[in-house]
Amino acid sequence: MKGLSVFGKTQALEKLKAGREPVITVLFLISAFFLGRAAGAVSGEKVPAAGQVMEAENWGLGFGASGTQPSGNAAAKELAEYDAYYVGDPKEKVIYLTFDAGYENGNTEPILDALKKHGAPAAFFVVGHYLETSPELVKRMVEEGHIVGNHTYHHPDMSAISDRESFRKEMEDNARLFQEITGQEMWPYYRPPQGKYSRQNLEMAKELGYKTFFWSLAYVDWYQDKQPTHQEAFDKLIGRIHPGAIVLLHSTSRTNGEILDELLTRWEEMGYEFRPLSDLAGE
Repeated sequence: MKGLSVFGKTQALEKLKAGREPVITVLFLISAFFLGRAAGAVSGEKVPAAGQVMEAENWGLGFGASGTQPSGNAAAKELAEYDAYYVGDPKEKVIYLTFDAGYENGNTEPILDALKKHGAPAAFFVVGHYLETSPELVKRMVEEGHIVGNHTYHHPDMSAISDRESFRKEMEDNARLFQEITGQEMWPYYRPPQGKYSRQNLEMAKELGYKTFFWSLAYVDWYQDKQPTHQEAFDKLIGRIHPGAIVLLHSTSRTNGEILDELLTRWEEMGYEFRPLSDLAGE
């Protein structure tokens, strides 16, 4: 996920911030949603030892032996000071499924079908555009018992936002739209767009009553014209699964929609069970 180039970032954000008007083209949606997606680590390259949560970081992971939890930019204990998480209990064979949803392209329904078949709870982190264009799918997520969390309204680099009012607006605009659609309050669960964060961001999210969720397992699944093969996906997602894993997948991935049923079956055969993020957060 490291090194993804960002094109048209400033112009795209200016258009998005102008209001809730529909986005012009699918190409724009793809570029806007996946700005800097490569910033988070899924390559397995080793990151520096966990230390103090620093300013303007990109969430990254370092993988060790198969079946063991990876290290992150910050240790779980340090993140806990901000009500933030990236992994669960290393002694429990539990998986927390999460999906980032920026736009709809026909792959969410098979994902929801697979989750329903296995009775597997998941969390969907949605942006404003997804709420505006796919309200029926959002309602289905809620009806089938999934968590719908906050991925911000415009999907900006939140680490570049230093004033609390702008930070609050990104979160509240998204939560308000969700409530208009579902009649329910959005879960106070937050995932930083692009995996970019700062200590100040984590503090602001906590002040707003949010818990922040990073991830401990992901893979490159967001390129629409270069989707991983089924075998490539299984190699990463089976080979690197570990106790307490918070798995990040994208609901826009055709591969994910096609393999999820088999993937959940194979994880179950390995002795894993699926729990909601609320279990990890103690709620």
